[in-house]
Amino acid sequence: MMRWIIRLAVVLALAGAAVGGFLLWAHSRLGTPGPAVAPVTVIVPHGTGSSAIAQQLQEAGVIDASWLFLLGAKMTGHQPLQAGEYAFPAQVSLASVIDMMRRGQVVIHKLTFAEGLTVQQILTQLRQADGLSGKITLPPEEGSVMPQTYYYSYGDSRDAVLARMGRAMTESLDELWPKRSRTLSLTSKMDALILASIVERETALPEERPHVAAVFLNRLKLHMRLQSDPTVIYALSNGQGVLDRPLKHDDLAMRSPYNTYFSDGLPPGPICNPGRASIVAVLNPAVSDDLYFVADGTGGHVFAKTLAEHNRNVTRWRVINKPGAADDGSQDEEEAPALSKGKTRR
Repeated sequence: MMRWIIRLAVVLALAGAAVGGFLLWAHSRLGTPGPAVAPVTVIVPHGTGSSAIAQQLQEAGVIDASWLFLLGAKMTGHQPLQAGEYAFPAQVSLASVIDMMRRGQVVIHKLTFAEGLTVQQILTQLRQADGLSGKITLPPEEGSVMPQTYYYSYGDSRDAVLARMGRAMTESLDELWPKRSRTLSLTSKMDALILASIVERETALPEERPHVAAVFLNRLKLHMRLQSDPTVIYALSNGQGVLDRPLKHDDLAMRSPYNTYFSDGLPPGPICNPGRASIVAVLNPAVSDDLYFVADGTGGHVFAKTLAEHNRNVTRWRVINKPGAADDGSQDEEEAPALSKGKTRR
């Protein structure tokens, strides 16, 4: 009997030593370089089990033994492996793969929306973005989303990105509105947003925005029509915000509440989604008595207080831009007797 007990003890000891040696070997393998000779991107769908993940990693060449991956995952903890898009570096070790997937170290994508895009343009960009999921079920109102850079992970929904964009605009308006100039004549956040959308489309120069905003605010105080080309383009393009041709003089008489040559005051809504800088410019405009501006031929504008001064600036602009003299960035009294004066354009 004693001999059997001794033999069993020896067998168990040998078995324990073998298991221990195997586990030591397996543990040492976790830290050795893997088989991938170049970076590998793997997308693990939600709901994928551990065995399927191991098989997918082996087929992608990230690991060389699915069973060793599963063993390593059990040996190193109990946290679940997370789904998502992973960019594994060349020769990544099993330990690193397991750690990345437990922490959810997924690929982060970047999507930048330029200031001044319309909702239609933003939705087109969203639909074409790689890695986003789902259809857009809640199209936002024009001007209600903040154009800036957003980060997302593979599988995030398009609706979720739009919701973040909407919150960013709401939060910006809520933050900036109390900081507005005490002399500002606008009485609501929506009016500020509408005017900011016009300022955004009128000039691409950050330093000009407060001055452009001042011109429009001065015109509103004097009950002068804004006469802004981008508002006409918005109406003509059915909200797209771009035309495949230059504006014509006849376009300025288009009967639309968005056409600020035809309608008094502000349009009924924004004509694009303005950036934060344009909102700040409208809420804190430059101190100026100017009522007009026209392109200067270098990407900026020349400003004027009187129509006579403005028309002289227009004449100079025509000399600079002779080939396009018919679309000169301004209207004087003889050319447009039915319209108020001071056409502005980007």
